[in-house]
Amino acid sequence: MCGRYSLSKSKIELEERFQAEMLTDFKPRYNIAPTQLVPVVTSQSPKGFSFFYWGITPEFGRNKPVSQKLINAKAESVHQKITFKSSFKQRRCIIPADGFYEWKKLGKKTSIPHRFTLREGGLFSFAGIWDEYETVDGENQHTFLILTTEPNELVSEVHDRMPVVLTPETEKKWLNNYSSEEELLEILKPFSANEMLSYPVSTLVNSVKNDSQALIRKTDPMDQHGNYTLFG
Repeated sequence: MCGRYSLSKSKIELEERFQAEMLTDFKPRYNIAPTQLVPVVTSQSPKGFSFFYWGITPEFGRNKPVSQKLINAKAESVHQKITFKSSFKQRRCIIPADGFYEWKKLGKKTSIPHRFTLREGGLFSFAGIWDEYETVDGENQHTFLILTTEPNELVSEVHDRMPVVLTPETEKKWLNNYSSEEELLEILKPFSANEMLSYPVSTLVNSVKNDSQALIRKTDPMDQHGNYTLFG
């Protein structure tokens, strides 16, 4: 799955990379979590950034708690599931990022967070779908989820799923309203492990309250007290 990611670049860098205009201020984010409002680019408005909430609430769960929102969907079956079929065909989006986090389990009680990035450290995007629904207050709310696939060799050392990572070329196909189902499904594959790197980060990322540049720095192994020490 993908439950946290980072977007630590500036507004100017985002606009240049995705060739889209952002009509509001943007502050770099280091620990983006479900339910938060974040920038996406949709197939309906590919020349501008929209701000959607992470976590789709399916029709059958409109009154369910936040914890039951769907933040991921399997790419292998997204075109077949009743819950996602319509969004897959008509409401696709890309989610800008420059890294994502997964937790490697060590025993029953210990998990070490790892950050995954492109080898050169640049921006990329996740493949996603979005939806819209009316809240109990009569407001239209826009939400999205991230599609996941089988892990590549690098991610498989930590987790059994990974987000679908897109390149500028596959982004164009994903956002193209005329792409066929076959073309779209061909995009939803594991990203090359050779083009990525990973490293352990501070356990401070475990809390959504923490959102600072310290979270994306590499950590040393455990010190004598069993804590993780930042360096760099």
